[in-house]
Amino acid sequence: QVQLVESGGGLVQPEGSLTLSCEISGFTMDHYPIAWFRQAPGKEREGVSCTSGRDGSRYYTEAVRGRFNISRDNVKKTVSLQMKNLKPEDPGVYYCATETTTNTRCWAIFSDSGFESFSSWGQGTQVTVSS
Repeated sequence: QVQLVESGGGLVQPEGSLTLSCEISGFTMDHYPIAWFRQAPGKEREGVSCTSGRDGSRYYTEAVRGRFNISRDNVKKTVSLQMKNLKPEDPGVYYCATETTTNTRCWAIFSDSGFESFSSWGQGTQVTVSS
C-alpha cells in the first residue's frame, strides 16, 4: 500500500545533469521522511539525501552536497533529486525510501547502516555516468 516509484535515470556524461523523481502513494507523505540512496556495483547501499516530514529540512551526505538538490511536493506527491556536475563515482541504482511505522529520521542516512532504518523502497532507477 505504501508505494514509491523512481524514474528519470539514464545515461549522462561527466559534469552533466539529471533529475530523478519519486512518485509516492499510499500514505500522507508530508508526515514522513523521504530519502534517496544509491548502490553501485560491488558497493554497499549509501545514503544520498533526505527531506524531513517533520520540518521540511533537507540533508545531504558529503559526497553529493553542493551538487545535488532534493525537493518535495506534497501536493503532487513527488520527491525529486536534481543532480548536477555528475562525477564518475555517482553512477548506480538510485532508490527512494521512507519509513512510516517507526521514528526513523533523516539523519539515519549518515550511518553506514542507515538503509536499515527505512522499510519502504522503490525498485530503483539506473544512473550511468560515462563519456
